[in-house]
Amino acid sequence: MEYADIIHRCFRCGYCKFTRDYRDFNCPTYRKFWFESYSPGGRMWLLRAWLNGEIPSSQRLAEIFYSCVTCGNCVEHCALEFRENLVNIFVAARKEMVEKGLVPPAVRDYLKGIQTHGNPFKEPRQDRDKWAEGLGIPSYSGQDYLLYAGCVASYDDRGKKIARAVASVLKEAGLSFGILGGDEASDGNEVRVLGEWDLFQMLAEDNIRKFKGLGVKKIIAISPHAYNAFRNDYPPLGGKCEVLHYTQALDQMIENGKLTFSSGKDARVTYHDPCYLGRHNGEFDAPRNILRAIPGVRLTEMDKIKKNALCCGGGGGNFFTDIIGGGEGAPARVRIREAAETGADTLAVACPKCAKMFEDAIKAEALEGTIKVKDIAEIVCEAGKG
Repeated sequence: MEYADIIHRCFRCGYCKFTRDYRDFNCPTYRKFWFESYSPGGRMWLLRAWLNGEIPSSQRLAEIFYSCVTCGNCVEHCALEFRENLVNIFVAARKEMVEKGLVPPAVRDYLKGIQTHGNPFKEPRQDRDKWAEGLGIPSYSGQDYLLYAGCVASYDDRGKKIARAVASVLKEAGLSFGILGGDEASDGNEVRVLGEWDLFQMLAEDNIRKFKGLGVKKIIAISPHAYNAFRNDYPPLGGKCEVLHYTQALDQMIENGKLTFSSGKDARVTYHDPCYLGRHNGEFDAPRNILRAIPGVRLTEMDKIKKNALCCGGGGGNFFTDIIGGGEGAPARVRIREAAETGADTLAVACPKCAKMFEDAIKAEALEGTIKVKDIAEIVCEAGKG
């Protein structure tokens, strides 16, 4: 297996397995389960033993490998020089499991949904643009930007509201953009990190051909996961476009005066950094710049922010597979408690998956009426624009 030499060096270190207070090391699954097997180094030990034939394949082993949410916190806090490859190693392990037919049933069902229906919700492809009904958003036909909604924003009820907010702000600000509607397909980010490389490559190459055929040069992605795929995984396959997350686009419009606020919104807000926008792609400022630009919004930070932010638990496909499960130690519940401790009345997010995960966590924590979840685009919509 690729990375075999690193695996041996990694599991013998132990830093990530014995940091008991976890104030600086936020592996979501290890925080929840507190078994060594769920730490990054513990997974490496199991992976080496599995590859060497020392332990058999099993459903339990597969669930441990797939419990990783690919948040990248281990990369930030590992002290060794090969740390940049840690998430890549876990993804490569999943690729081995896919090739051997050893994936958990929830992962199998997710991948089958993408392959058969083009989305994990198993909804009709022609319904993909229903989120935009009544907004007057044109189909892409050479506009400056392609607005890419993604699967969650296209089919999930909470995601649709976020997509409508993003599109409404962009339209009101006079940005030239269009959507693919029913022709939009999955970006494949979760397919890749779940280890189905052949399916990811097929999705990516089909999307690249479509983008080139339409003359797409610039893309605005609603989801950080799609942003990551388009920005990092498509270029090696020939898909080179300028890619922005929607918060970057809004930040640019505020900076150049195309988006202004005539009145504000009275709110005390704390912001959650999505893993695939923050840690994976280094964008921490744009969302905060937007919030600070809105009169009346008071930004108060949690202790764990930016590179050290705790994942909501929805990454790595877990939003769909729910391999981590619930309980008080679920990452989203831990994170929503941290947000509530700031005294904020609003948790601002910039990802449809985060929004859904945290709203479920608020219900589980019985914090309704104490704190609510709002996407940044929704907060912008609620503020008076000049």
